[in-house]
Amino acid sequence: MNANRHILACAVIVACLGLTAFGAEGVELAQVDDEQSRVHLDVSEVDGQPALAVVFEGTDDLHYYAKPETAAAPGFHLQVAPSAPGATFGEPIFPDWKPFYDPAQEKDIEVYVGDFEVRVPLLSVPDGPVNVDVLITGMACTSQVCLRPFEKTVSATIHFGAGTVEGQGVAQPATAPQPAVVAAPQDANEASTDTSASRQAVLPYSTAVYYLLAILAGLSINIMPCVLPVIPLILLRLIDQAKQPGGNRIVSGAAFCVGVILFFAAFALISAIVSLTTGAVLDLNSLFRYPTAVIVLFLAIVFFGLAMLDVISLSLPSSVASKQGAGSGLAGTAGMGFFAGVLSTPCSGALLGFVLVWAQTQTLLVSSTAITLMGVGMAIPYAVIVLVPSLLERIPKPGTWMEIFKKSTGFLLFLIAAKLTLTALPKDRLMNVLMYGIVFSFCVWMWGKWVGFGTATGKRRLVRAIALAIAIGSGLWLLPAIETPEGWQDYDAHLVQQATSQDRPVLLKFTADWCTNCKIVEKKVFHDPNVIELLEQKNVLTIKADTTLNKYPATVDLKQVYGEAGNVPVTIVLLPDNTQEKLRGIYKKEELIKILEGLPEG
Repeated sequence: MNANRHILACAVIVACLGLTAFGAEGVELAQVDDEQSRVHLDVSEVDGQPALAVVFEGTDDLHYYAKPETAAAPGFHLQVAPSAPGATFGEPIFPDWKPFYDPAQEKDIEVYVGDFEVRVPLLSVPDGPVNVDVLITGMACTSQVCLRPFEKTVSATIHFGAGTVEGQGVAQPATAPQPAVVAAPQDANEASTDTSASRQAVLPYSTAVYYLLAILAGLSINIMPCVLPVIPLILLRLIDQAKQPGGNRIVSGAAFCVGVILFFAAFALISAIVSLTTGAVLDLNSLFRYPTAVIVLFLAIVFFGLAMLDVISLSLPSSVASKQGAGSGLAGTAGMGFFAGVLSTPCSGALLGFVLVWAQTQTLLVSSTAITLMGVGMAIPYAVIVLVPSLLERIPKPGTWMEIFKKSTGFLLFLIAAKLTLTALPKDRLMNVLMYGIVFSFCVWMWGKWVGFGTATGKRRLVRAIALAIAIGSGLWLLPAIETPEGWQDYDAHLVQQATSQDRPVLLKFTADWCTNCKIVEKKVFHDPNVIELLEQKNVLTIKADTTLNKYPATVDLKQVYGEAGNVPVTIVLLPDNTQEKLRGIYKKEELIKILEGLPEG
């Protein structure tokens, strides 16, 4: 019997320890991919007086907005609001924020990231244990995506006098205190379909007000720098359509407006899919966090720029156009409207971003409606122009100026395309994308100018097949991302000397950003699995020696220390016996493997 009692007592102790350990892990606030953040409550001090500590523990990339001025939208910065019977809390004391570069805002913003603690001083301390509820609101983001705004109430039983904390978890909604951020009122039908507290608005405005803001945000797109280059071309197309009878003119104008709205409707669809599958919140600038999307958009804008320069014609063959009638014209007009929507993405304004983030915290119907209304707002000016043809009469008549302006617009589109890649792509990949842009332009020129609709069918197909083959082959070579293997250090002469003094082998990879042969060696040699395995197995210190500029230390030492003329690529292996092996230019991986196999085991 005593043995059973001992076993039971031990089981109870283990269970209590297990519950305590579980509580110490806290409550999960946000999680996406490998990034996550949790929070738990603890007891702390402020100026020698008891205080509540709200302790956040998270990974290095998941962060919270520290200030309302630089948050994705007003009210999305991190806030804590504690409450407890018999206790009075002071203002929360947040830690120092850290800078984080936000590509969407193109500047450093203030964030809380990783592990940090928010302390809330107690103005009156209750006697004995007390149930503490802390409402935490905000929005969590990584460098890639933002999650939905959240509201979570974390609860625990705390004895401030004894400094003990028990039973941490998520409080039931009935015991939750009033939100620190006021939720927008919802219609009854919306409330019945929305079961997530995170799908509430963050400002006390009605849905109708946000719909109006969505239309105003769409109107503002028309004055964005990225859209301005094509607006005159749009107007010229509308002028041409204005010559048609009233009914046809209105139909053509409506086709353009539908094209604009279709872009935003497509974005609403993508946003809904992403939200339902991952919980992430997209904005128009999210596009530029994904290199593949940036490259596709870059090539699309370059293609339209080439069309402005008449490198390729977007018109249909006369035999086809005669059968299609007005339909082909309407399709072209709608396509131009869709392209105008695409061009709005690099320059979306603050109002547009705010409404877009809000929309994705709502029900699916409200979200889709708000995003589509942005397209309606962008299309309104063109609808007015079509309905009031007298406005078009104030535009100068078509002439030589129109052709000059059209071609100038092509160069403006090239400038926009370059701006996208320069700001959104890493340096190594940027070089390859820009080179492919030239190859792509050459292939488009082959397709559009080497042959025409009057060329023999066999010859036309052959030339265009060659153009397509060059475009695809070059794309497969230049466009894939080249990931740098882990473990490489930047060039540091002291680091090299330290390793050699310990008889550790060192591999120096002298390279440069402008060096094409260096990229070949990188891909063919240093990305080979056998080479990577041997470098790790032999405990080789791998150094990337960048000689892009003449003043770089690696450039100087390549000549003065290692006796090379300065040409790259050069690979130098410093052996434990103080000798060197050098591989110059493009070489086979087998040559390096032979050297590495001769090294002693690390």
